[in-house]
Amino acid sequence: MRRNLLPLLMFMVLLSPLAIDIYLPSMPTMALDYGVSNSEVQSTLVLFLFAMGVGQILIGPLADRFGRRPVALFGIVLYGISSLLGAYAVEFELLQIARVFQGLAACSTSIVVFSAVRDCYDRKQSVSMYSYLNGAICVVPALAPTLGGLLALQFGWRSTFIFMAIYAVIVLFIVGFRFPETRPLNTDSTGPLYRWGRYKPVLGDAHFMFYASCCMIAMASILCYVSYSPVWLIGHLGISELMFSGLFGVNALVNVAACFAAPVLIKRIGNRPGVIVALSLMVLAAVVEVVLQLVGPEQGVAAGIAFMAPMMLLCVGFALLLGPATSMALSAFGERAGTATAMLGCMQMSGASILTALIQLTDIPAPYAIALVMGGLCSVLLAIMAMNRLSHLHQEQLQHD
Repeated sequence: MRRNLLPLLMFMVLLSPLAIDIYLPSMPTMALDYGVSNSEVQSTLVLFLFAMGVGQILIGPLADRFGRRPVALFGIVLYGISSLLGAYAVEFELLQIARVFQGLAACSTSIVVFSAVRDCYDRKQSVSMYSYLNGAICVVPALAPTLGGLLALQFGWRSTFIFMAIYAVIVLFIVGFRFPETRPLNTDSTGPLYRWGRYKPVLGDAHFMFYASCCMIAMASILCYVSYSPVWLIGHLGISELMFSGLFGVNALVNVAACFAAPVLIKRIGNRPGVIVALSLMVLAAVVEVVLQLVGPEQGVAAGIAFMAPMMLLCVGFALLLGPATSMALSAFGERAGTATAMLGCMQMSGASILTALIQLTDIPAPYAIALVMGGLCSVLLAIMAMNRLSHLHQEQLQHD
């Protein structure tokens, strides 16, 4: 096992969650500075995630063709440049463009990180590596908003993007000197980079599409929660940026705990029951959110807690769902596992960003918009899982290629 790789991989994998969470407390202020609506500022999150999803298909083959190290260095440099572009963007459209490039950059490093784990570790060792990396990813949402809130209070919201650029320089220096090429020598890098024939069997598999949809809807629920929270808590309820960071951090810590507890529960009850439990928790979260908005406090910190408390159930449900749903989606693929994984990532992130963008086009208040996405869509999935005649979509499957 190449233990010395873990710190390098952690440095790179943090680029993505950092770009999502560090500027959340500043979103209402950014809307005022640019003179745009809250939904337009929320689009900076949506565009970032959409680019990450599309990047799975575009950049994955490049890592096989040209190697992990060049793609990693390219992604880090692009991340730093796009962060500076965001920091000094005078026009809002430039900020949106910067976020698209940032998403592609974060996707590049993420692909390299998880490819390097597959390159260098056997299956048993990979489980530990993925646990460490996912644990690092989960910790960032608990810390980054507080850091971003402090930076914004002292230096303005643009300092959060400057911080991301500085972090990219540090990572570039470390990776440039320490990260080796990990691509196996027997990697097939010949032929066209992009072929429809690679993806057609995956997209034509109904079982894959169902569980990929589960991942997509769960991610859309989280993205709605993340993008609407600062607008509702800071912009609507008038809660301070630091108070928002504290409330958001508590939920993030719940998510961290759930991420570590999820494998134990899923091992005990199984993948399909785990998906059912997770979807049920998200439906329950939607119901509780609506009830608290109808009968709970309407102003101040109490209203903020009433908004955020059901999101704890969402975070737990999300943590429980991703593992078994991903496993079920990929269970039927052997030689096409890489292609299926890329398609799953694309659907999960780009599909979630499209669903979130659609709900943001409406005038539905934040609590009800989140409840509609997670409660309504998860209810549809649960209804499908209750139908025996649709069992081919959701029952356990064996590998078929």
